[in-house]
Amino acid sequence: MKKFLTFFWEVVKIIVLALLIVIPIRYFLFQPFLVKGQSMMPSFQEGDYLIIDQISYRLRGPKRGEVIVFRSPEISSQRYIKRIIGLPGEEIEVKDNKVFIYKEETLIELDESSYIASEIKTVGNVKISLDEKEYFVLGDNRSVSSDSRKWGEVPEENIIGRVLFRLWPVTALAKIEAPAY
Repeated sequence: MKKFLTFFWEVVKIIVLALLIVIPIRYFLFQPFLVKGQSMMPSFQEGDYLIIDQISYRLRGPKRGEVIVFRSPEISSQRYIKRIIGLPGEEIEVKDNKVFIYKEETLIELDESSYIASEIKTVGNVKISLDEKEYFVLGDNRSVSSDSRKWGEVPEENIIGRVLFRLWPVTALAKIEAPAY
């Protein structure tokens, strides 16, 4: 009986130690995300298994082009994956199948050719001014994406983190980088 209790105690200690290591990493540093839907195709496919970096935005702000996971502004239990297009203090306009950014009296047409095929159109006629700590996000597959064109800006507190790695499928294993504009 004493051997069984010693064995049981060792197993309990290993489980507790493992939980003390895994839980903080899972809830404060990195978390998994499974892509559902087609809104980020071709960049991400349904079933892609991603690792979300939750700590970067505690050290710096989100950048244009980064792919983020966030709580939906409409349904807080729903998580979305989209690309950051507009940053705080900017005005974003979608018209004539193009995205324009107004920042400090400067008009910029966003060049998205590095991640969106030329045949994909950004439909809509939207103009949104972003306040401090608000972001404008779009899916890469614009024809099927529910994004800021539909429900407006994303508050910074809704952002869970940025996509850091794609782990599955193994053939598409990659570190995810924001495009250079």
